[in-house]
Amino acid sequence: MEEEIKNALEVLRKGGTILYPTDTVWGIGCDARNKEAVAKVFKIKQRAEYKSMVTLVCDNAMLNRYVKEVPEVAWDLIEAADRPLTIIYPGARMLADNVIAADGSVGIRMVKDEFCKNLVHKFGKPIVSTSANISGEEAPSSFNEIKIDILNNVDYIVNLRRMDNSSIQPSTIIKVAMNGEFKIIRK
Repeated sequence: MEEEIKNALEVLRKGGTILYPTDTVWGIGCDARNKEAVAKVFKIKQRAEYKSMVTLVCDNAMLNRYVKEVPEVAWDLIEAADRPLTIIYPGARMLADNVIAADGSVGIRMVKDEFCKNLVHKFGKPIVSTSANISGEEAPSSFNEIKIDILNNVDYIVNLRRMDNSSIQPSTIIKVAMNGEFKIIRK
């Protein structure tokens, strides 16, 4: 795993894109602070740039750095989550403009997966995590289902868990507001 983290970090630091196993589905990732790298991910996915993308953080400190203020309800939701949870926060900051939604919000998931957590921690910045599929198509449930167009267009493919065919699901997505209200976007 250490060798794969090292290889992925080298690509991320150069503004490249990676294909990697996450705590949910296989993801396409890049430096969430690098506008050009994020644009590459949009191009690979053939996705409209007005659609924002999820970013991964490794801990509370990193979450606090990229959101102006974390609503109290978000901490409760994170603590209660029994599976991967993406929260859409108001007031994104210090991220590439094309990661942030038009309303200033950003979807962030605090990862618990060992590989992802170590990768994000060693990178020191959030990493984009968007499903490894062409926009509008179903997300692949295993590495073997990832289309050749995706495989051929990323800069590096992490060589871990490629044979894992366990049943995986995308994260739950909840949008939170500063007043404590929240809305479930995807269960």
